[in-house]
Amino acid sequence: MAVYAIGDVQGCYEPLRGLLDKLEFDPGKDTVWFTGDLVNRGPKSLKVLRYVRDLGDSAITVLGNHDLHLLAVAQFPRRLRSKDTLDNVLAAKDRDELLDWLRHRPIMHYDKKLGFALAHAGLSPQWDLTTALGAAEELESVLRSSRCRAFLKRMYGNDPDRWSRKLRGWQRLRYITNCFTRMRYCDKHGRLELTRSGRPSRRDRRFMPWFRVPDRENKKVRIVFGHWSTLGPITDKNVFPLDTGCIWGGSLTALKLSSKSVKRISLRCEQSQKPR
Repeated sequence: MAVYAIGDVQGCYEPLRGLLDKLEFDPGKDTVWFTGDLVNRGPKSLKVLRYVRDLGDSAITVLGNHDLHLLAVAQFPRRLRSKDTLDNVLAAKDRDELLDWLRHRPIMHYDKKLGFALAHAGLSPQWDLTTALGAAEELESVLRSSRCRAFLKRMYGNDPDRWSRKLRGWQRLRYITNCFTRMRYCDKHGRLELTRSGRPSRRDRRFMPWFRVPDRENKKVRIVFGHWSTLGPITDKNVFPLDTGCIWGGSLTALKLSSKSVKRISLRCEQSQKPR
């Protein structure tokens, strides 16, 4: 039995199937984790959603910002953007079943036996593991409840930018959402900087990757994440980025996980969209 983690698929169905074939993935005995962003920007979001859903308990996928965006535009069509490729999902006969399945996916997954956490963008520098799991549960509860539509209406925005246990209501949920699904950069105090998306630069020391914030509370947790296709190779301990830009003509990457080691496997991808 093997456990694999795969980076952002974003509607790239053929690369996903090709990578799983390369891994010799057997859903009867193996498990595959997805870092989120199953959909959008790539050409076949509908096929990806149906395929991953049909893997049943053999697949664990956390929600990414594009997955939440799909849930939002299903409720508020004016939120659709010019580069979105979600029309086939929104027009599908089984759309409601797929969206209901999607909103019941976890925000974070933690395997105590393997010693790995899975999140789309990462964990807030102010969160220890217990706090992170609690924050994920808060957001999951809302997404799975009758408050889901109200939350999706208020989800977008960059404030607040720093964690506080005193945060309440929609602001608390927005911060949790941004950390788990949009975060890349922070300042040295752990404040989110959500307008930056490029590769880290040594020239600008005001902002740093979230996992390099001094005294990060979760630095002993091994974290698998996606979301940051421009990050490039890193050697930081206990962080394992998996978004290697499949839709931009990069690759789709998997890790074979064990409690003692990881093995990286990649498949080159044809470009589906031009980089932003």
